[in-house]
Amino acid sequence: MATSARRGPYFCGIDAAMDVVTGKWKSLILWELDHYRVRRFAELRRGLPGVSEKMLIQHLREMEEDGLVHREVYREVPPKVEYSLTEHGVSLNAALASLGAWGTERIRRIGAKKVSADVAETPQS
Repeated sequence: MATSARRGPYFCGIDAAMDVVTGKWKSLILWELDHYRVRRFAELRRGLPGVSEKMLIQHLREMEEDGLVHREVYREVPPKVEYSLTEHGVSLNAALASLGAWGTERIRRIGAKKVSADVAETPQS
């Protein structure tokens, strides 16, 4: 596991947790990797419409440094790189589950639209 440059000081546990999930795309990257288990860069980019290549690279690097994401490089031509959640990332997703339930209730309560996930690709087993 890589060592993160972000090490506090923190006011509380929520402050420390938000340090690793702050960023528009990080929670969606967590969801995408939890849903599909393993994704290549291009698959992640397609699964997150609107994310720029630069921002996705930056967030993945930070998440790898924070021990949330594992990056597997296969030495072949062309090079193949796959991303998956670490145990730490899986535990963060579990901790965020109640926040997701709260958000789903908020969507219902305010009558907001919910964008459905791309179901064209099936999750890997």
